[in-house]
Amino acid sequence: MALILTINPGTTTTRLGLFRPEGDRVSQVLERTLEHDEATMARFDSIAAQLPFRASAVQDFLDRVPGGVRLAAVAGRGGMLSPVPAGVIAVDDALVDFALHRPAHHHASNLGAPLANRIALAAGCPAYVVDPVSVDELPAVARLSGYPDIPRFSFVHALNIRACGRRLAADLGKPFEELDAVVAHLGAGISVAAIRKGRIVDSTNRMENSPFSPERAGGLPPMPLIDLCYSGQYSKAELKRRLYGQGGVYAYLGTKDMRRVEEMIAKGDARAELVWQAMVYQIIKAIGSMAAVLGFRPDGIVLTGGMVQSTRLRPAVIGQIGGLAPVTCYPGSHESEALAQGVARVLSGAEVARSWPVAPEVEGLPW
Repeated sequence: MALILTINPGTTTTRLGLFRPEGDRVSQVLERTLEHDEATMARFDSIAAQLPFRASAVQDFLDRVPGGVRLAAVAGRGGMLSPVPAGVIAVDDALVDFALHRPAHHHASNLGAPLANRIALAAGCPAYVVDPVSVDELPAVARLSGYPDIPRFSFVHALNIRACGRRLAADLGKPFEELDAVVAHLGAGISVAAIRKGRIVDSTNRMENSPFSPERAGGLPPMPLIDLCYSGQYSKAELKRRLYGQGGVYAYLGTKDMRRVEEMIAKGDARAELVWQAMVYQIIKAIGSMAAVLGFRPDGIVLTGGMVQSTRLRPAVIGQIGGLAPVTCYPGSHESEALAQGVARVLSGAEVARSWPVAPEVEGLPW
């Protein structure tokens, strides 16, 4: 039987999955993370230049699967595209060109579509991306920031957030299109989103006003930030790198590993305890604000992402927000399965893939 291949590029990894489509659902056959040497990756002068190297590594993986692999489709991580509606987008040359050369931000995930395209062309099957981080379903009322030149926009972990929303809806026995929920993705980056009737109608925006995370500064007071920008201490690129990659917990404690932070706390490190508490405090506030968007009547609250595996963090968050709605935990990342399920819905006819370019579907006031 033909399988769905999923491709999720990270900075020094390429996560691959093989899934068997079963109607609009999937079952996992194999998952593998290809590790790429940091020194090797550093030799590439751009993310786009990594494409041939990574494509060769993916093809080598497929060639080594016992019995061979026949592909029905390839699903790549969507990357940092321009604003798009939720769902599945068919990959073509124009999308590949945009992802490589004109993305909203440069990130390894932008290689998802180009890699999917290369492997799919060789296999003679279609390629898709599913729920990129640039999924934008904000209504008009959520876009006004307070200054006309700086509109709010959506930039969230849409793939995992929507997958967890679908999973919660199934657990509750109701259609996803009728679900109201708050989903908090707690990983290296943090996104907290309000889902109304299956649409992400508001969020904390993972790059700008989220709680600080293991490596990202999150939302910062604007006046001191403006002063820092004009202080002459950092170039534009240096400051972006410090806030997005070297911010958050790392800026305070010198580590992005929350397991190590919890070890520091266990040994009596008061500073580590304060930083951890502050991050949890901001997560709780963000969940509360997204619950307010839903009139404080969500069907449920979901905690997902790598940090939810922590037996210290889960009760700390649930103890504060449990009175708002039932809390469900889906620890870890579900991105590979979500990619495969999106493509399975297209292959089964349950969903129609969009063509690139595609503009977001902006609604009017939600109330």
